[in-house]
Amino acid sequence: MEIHDNSEKIQRALLVGIDTGEYDAESSMKELYELVKSAGAEPVASMMQKREKPDGATCVGSGRIEEIKEFCEQNEIDFIVFDVELTPTQIRNIENETDVRTIDRTMLILDIFAVRAKTNEGKLQVELAQLKYLMPRLSGKGKEMSRLGGGVGTRGPGETKLETDKRHIRRKIEYLKEELARMTNRREQLRARRKKDGIITVAIVGYTNAGKSTLMNTLTQAGVLSENKLFATLDPTSRALKLPNGVSVMMIDTVGLVRRLPHHLVEAFKSTLEEAALADIILNVCDASSNEFELHLDVTNKLLAELGCNDRPIISVFNKCDLVGNPDDLPMGRETVRICAKMGIGIEELLNAIEENLPVRLRKFTLLVPFENAAVIATLRKAGALQSEEYTADGIKVEAVVEEPLWHLIEHYSVNF
Repeated sequence: MEIHDNSEKIQRALLVGIDTGEYDAESSMKELYELVKSAGAEPVASMMQKREKPDGATCVGSGRIEEIKEFCEQNEIDFIVFDVELTPTQIRNIENETDVRTIDRTMLILDIFAVRAKTNEGKLQVELAQLKYLMPRLSGKGKEMSRLGGGVGTRGPGETKLETDKRHIRRKIEYLKEELARMTNRREQLRARRKKDGIITVAIVGYTNAGKSTLMNTLTQAGVLSENKLFATLDPTSRALKLPNGVSVMMIDTVGLVRRLPHHLVEAFKSTLEEAALADIILNVCDASSNEFELHLDVTNKLLAELGCNDRPIISVFNKCDLVGNPDDLPMGRETVRICAKMGIGIEELLNAIEENLPVRLRKFTLLVPFENAAVIATLRKAGALQSEEYTADGIKVEAVVEEPLWHLIEHYSVNF
């Protein structure tokens, strides 16, 4: 058993995991530790048991349940969190055996989502995910159900009386689906307008806590919440960014990913992931100082592949390079950039990489257009290509970043000053 020495007295949690060999259980438990801290609780200790498969009744064996019970009694544990998804029967049995409120990894993540979601859409998505997850767990009344009345793992719509009629819950689920569908339609209209207006989108995706929001703030001064917590950002944030070549793009920050994120949670936040799926360029940000940065990149790339994103540029962004002993050991390639978003290191290289992967060919021109041909200036202005405009004795001097289809209209006005 590993004891975590934390002096702050808040809700105290015991972390329990099982190692069946299907995944890196030790790394997953470390992540669970961070998740519990992000939920505002104190991870007091963690227990791990090697098993071929979870026990059908209590997930862990009867001997380990006794150990858990004794530890909880001796250390004033407020709740137990398992690093696997528990069945309603397992939760009921564990609580009956230990007399301590028990939640699983999914309930914990939903709890964090409930606290962090800020927009109406984000809140509706959280509520829908929680109700879907709680639906099969609403049967039964009594002591084991009353323990779900408060604390980590029960916030947001989880505070609804669990004895509420299931038909009412189903009606609420259908209502939430309809509301989210309406919001999705509005978002699709917005995307269609962006496309019609020729707006290029760049999505920032990646593992949670990789520094995506910090990068967004550095690039656009967006003021997005940036904390050293898992799931600090839950709602899509869009901000305009003007590249050095004068092209404006729309930057989109998205929710972070974790390993073994339950499918219905991915579904619940499909809207924020769709922003990435429909972007012209994708920045896959990872924490280069993590021992598992390659795994984190892989998790994100697999999800992007599932979303059908392999037909567009994906730039791997190694963040927090200031914390890496030798950054030269990191993978390098045409679609790879090393940065420290917090300190602004490598941002110029990142912007250059975005420019190189723009879906249109662009050139920067310095032009001297005669007054009688001022209609050319109007065409450039309408295309959003003008960077500067100055009236001189010889004509109108302009600087413009122009897409390839317009080059033939202006090349003979090009000059060097």
